[in-house]
Amino acid sequence: MSSALNALRVILVGMLDTEKRELLRGLPAVDAVLRMPAAVALAACHGTNATTAAVREALGRARREILAGGEPEASGETVCVAAAKLLSGRGLRRVINATGVVLHTNLGRSVLSERAMEAAVAAASSYSNLEYDLATGKRGSRYDHAVPLLKELTGAEDALVVNNCAGATLLALSAVVADAAGTPEVIVSRGQLIEIGGGFRIPEVLELSGARLREVGTTNRTRLSDYERAINEDTRAILWVHPSNFEIQGFTESVGVAELSTLGLPVVADVGSGALLPISDEPGVESAVRDGAALTIFSGDKLLGGPQAGISVGSSYWISAMRHHPLARALRADKLCLATLEATLSTYLEGTALEELPTLEMLHAPPEAIREKADKLAERITSVAPDLLIDVATSVARSGGGTLPLFEIPSYAVRLAGGAHDADALAGKLRLADPPVVGRVSEGRLWLDVRTLLDGDEDGVLRAVEAVSG
Repeated sequence: MSSALNALRVILVGMLDTEKRELLRGLPAVDAVLRMPAAVALAACHGTNATTAAVREALGRARREILAGGEPEASGETVCVAAAKLLSGRGLRRVINATGVVLHTNLGRSVLSERAMEAAVAAASSYSNLEYDLATGKRGSRYDHAVPLLKELTGAEDALVVNNCAGATLLALSAVVADAAGTPEVIVSRGQLIEIGGGFRIPEVLELSGARLREVGTTNRTRLSDYERAINEDTRAILWVHPSNFEIQGFTESVGVAELSTLGLPVVADVGSGALLPISDEPGVESAVRDGAALTIFSGDKLLGGPQAGISVGSSYWISAMRHHPLARALRADKLCLATLEATLSTYLEGTALEELPTLEMLHAPPEAIREKADKLAERITSVAPDLLIDVATSVARSGGGTLPLFEIPSYAVRLAGGAHDADALAGKLRLADPPVVGRVSEGRLWLDVRTLLDGDEDGVLRAVEAVSG
């Protein structure tokens, strides 16, 4: 009996292989697809090489599906459609953020203000005094830009801008331990040995700087006496890190920058988000400077609402050490960053940041205004997608970007369900729209949180939903 079963198995396997071979033979050739009008149009838009690569990839996916036992529809027309989807997903594109996460790291964090965009265009489309002293006619320094604004806003003696906050932290620690005899040590609380997005870990940054990590305290409790006992002849600095992407509650104790500054060592304070205006319990930059930090480090593209940048403010001695460290050149900011940062900082000095900066505007918009916005969008969607079940529900928006982990922002979302697609399929279709619309799926519905919609985004949402519904 077993031999008969084996023979039958061999016959069935042979039949399956024959079917697969027939399906594989039925796939169109790359050249044949590229001669089709749809492919010619794609090549005119995206280029011949990119279109050819997309067609090959689409055919490769079909082959893999056949070998896995599937029977994909793979005519020349469907391959062109698949190639078009692949091409549309490549490159940096505008995306409509309907997630309710304001500083969505995957979607680019802060949206620049109109003033900042105008500054970027001016810097990009013309020459500038990036490294030229107009008064003397001699070479200047890019490190001088934005410094007066940062000094006035924070009360610090000096400032330096590099390409991101991780770079600023590395540069600060490297400058502090530079030329130290023996093995320099930097003290940090165990409760502040954080990891942020992308695998950036504080212990690894300390190691790269050339310093030895000296951990004190415990995960949940660190006292001033823990720092005092750890200080020795090799100690060069104390690192204070704001755990901006998590929060420990309960039986906790920590030491602030003001207390640490009494120990006679430079305190490097990484406050993370760069809040220049009060929001929830986020530590402010100005407070860290006032409390005596030798260097205060923060991001430009988080709660500051500007471009990606790593900003350091503090004593002239340590800022100068950072400015002249060999790493400074590798981490320096470009002219677009400096131009947009100066434009962003100017809004704070003029008192218009809450009105001009999209990040702050979204974080502080009153719930009643968000409700009105949601009602109008729901009404418009209902008119073009009658087959969908549409309503407005209360939602919770988040700051995101590794900031304010427990801060809940009251919001409203338009919820979509029904029609020919379930919530996940509907979300997938909207992500393929032009521009893509990114929401979140919960409770069997697609939620489009309107707090993070920018001016004009409603039209894009409407077109995307109408296309899917139709």
